Amino acid sequence: MSYVEPLMRQNFLEYASYVIVDRAIPDLRDGCKPVQRRILNTLFEVDDGRFHKVANIIGETMKLHPHGDASIGDALVVLANKEYFIERQGNFGSVLTGHPAAAARYIECRLTPLAKETLFNKKLTEYQPSYDGRKDEPIFLPAKLPVLLMLGTEGIAVGMSTRILPHNFGELLQAQIDLLEDREILLLPDFPQGASMDASEYEDGVGKVRVRATLETSKDRKTITVREIPFSTTTESLIASIEQASQKGKLKVASIDDRTADKVEVVLHLSRGIYADEVVPQLYAYTQCEVSINSNLVVIRDQRPEELTVSQVLKDLTGRLKQQIKAELELELGELEDRQHWLTLEQIFIENRVYKRIETAKTADEVRQEVWDGMAQYAEFFVRPMVDDDVDRLLKIPIRRISLYDIEKSRKDIDDIVRQIKNVRGQLRRLTQTTIEYLQGLIEKFGPQYPRRTQITSFEAVSKQEVARQTLKLSFDKETGLFGYEVKGDEYEMTVSEYDKIVVISIDGTYKVISPPDKLFVGKKVLGIVPHDPDEGVVLTYIYRDPDKNPWAKKIRITGFIKDKEYELIKDGAGKIDKFWIGEPQHEIFMKFVPKKRQRKVEDYYELSELGFCGLAARGSRMAPKPVSLIKVHRRGAPPEVE
Repeated sequence: MSYVEPLMRQNFLEYASYVIVDRAIPDLRDGCKPVQRRILNTLFEVDDGRFHKVANIIGETMKLHPHGDASIGDALVVLANKEYFIERQGNFGSVLTGHPAAAARYIECRLTPLAKETLFNKKLTEYQPSYDGRKDEPIFLPAKLPVLLMLGTEGIAVGMSTRILPHNFGELLQAQIDLLEDREILLLPDFPQGASMDASEYEDGVGKVRVRATLETSKDRKTITVREIPFSTTTESLIASIEQASQKGKLKVASIDDRTADKVEVVLHLSRGIYADEVVPQLYAYTQCEVSINSNLVVIRDQRPEELTVSQVLKDLTGRLKQQIKAELELELGELEDRQHWLTLEQIFIENRVYKRIETAKTADEVRQEVWDGMAQYAEFFVRPMVDDDVDRLLKIPIRRISLYDIEKSRKDIDDIVRQIKNVRGQLRRLTQTTIEYLQGLIEKFGPQYPRRTQITSFEAVSKQEVARQTLKLSFDKETGLFGYEVKGDEYEMTVSEYDKIVVISIDGTYKVISPPDKLFVGKKVLGIVPHDPDEGVVLTYIYRDPDKNPWAKKIRITGFIKDKEYELIKDGAGKIDKFWIGEPQHEIFMKFVPKKRQRKVEDYYELSELGFCGLAARGSRMAPKPVSLIKVHRRGAPPEVE
């Protein structure tokens, strides 16, 4: 056992690390999971401008990805449906309806111009051997876009998960410009399905957003049309949620027509007597017409998972963009200087007829030495010192090239290169402005293709209690002592919703606050059963006598409570309830005192309308200074009698 335990610990740690870093969590640098990176790299390697069968791309990607064709095909379809980097041809399914894509042999794809312009640069890409060592694959793509925030992603690893919401292309690039110009930024998600969003709790990517479907009501208010659906839902799941709510009686919908094609159109026909004003809030409360989406921005940064905010991610990626552009400019500058160096050597070699010196040389070494000696006298015109490779290259210039050499064209080419070098050095000196101009160019070129689709707004949360339909018919059967919506009785009949609360007052001087029951035994004798008003509470007024027969009156308001807990109307049960009312009676109470010797006053009256509220634990207001033997309701102008 001592051997197995450390082995299991080590193996599990390696497995967990592999799943986190190489499967489920995207890399901050290029925003891709490994399978997405391998798909994009494969598309770039085979790109010839034409569409490729998805089945072929899957096969090529399997040379880099060791987890089978199904995971590659699914990832490719998801990536293509995000529309940024993969152009589709054929049936790739629908994010609106949830329908799957056609088989891989029937659909085709290729890289978009945006992907080819911003994701790849072989000269600046770091490679590593693939899983079997037969090919090389990029460690990360040299992306010049905030891919992580553009695409959004979800992933579940061992002990952690990530959910990154997609953002708008143009807004992301404009936010990068704002960061480079030291301005504050505010970024909010943008979903391909559209709809409207309340992002007041987004908290820079560590909170949540609430998204509502776009609903359109007919003029007669008898039909509701769903035009846009929330992110993370489909028309099928939304319709299923509406049908389920309707079956439970939470809303009334007579029929549903799904006319969705390239745009969402789900028509709800309402039942007779029901109108859209009532149903729309219920749709938001009980169905997927409103969803809450949490954001959990976990990424791989420096080979380890880290939780970041949207601002932190964009700042990091903007810094990387500057370095990427700097590396590209330095590479371009090096290539231009190499070109200038060679053209200068070629110009000197041909225009000054240095090649004539090799005519008298008899050996290869003498030939090389003549070139060195002939070029040495023009060293002051060199861009950089000449090396052996330059000599080899000069000696390989064909006679035809020398005979057709155009001096003017050569000088013009050199002048053009000098101007380009000057321009590149200028761009490097003002790197921040160069980066801003690059981003502005992308916005101008590609921004109109990706307009904002989700409307940013704010809306109050719909309370399920407030919009709940009152469909539960409750009653009490005094013969059995049962109360509920499955009881057929003729007392305490009421119609409530599933969210309402009921106050049941027992004959023993206790009460409970309960949810509407199906069938509950409450006793054959009860003082009252009444719905609890969540705003006003329930007012109870009652008269009781303590063990010494002293009369007390109490008026309480039941507002706060613990459901199903039993409360005592009389503290410690010290007394008996003589009179009880639900509400605030305006009666006058007649009291007859317990007879005593030489007692001059034998009766008295008490005005209930003057009784004030007290707490449940209080004794109440004492009605008379003496014990009483009789308590009755007195109707003014008439002798005392029982109400």
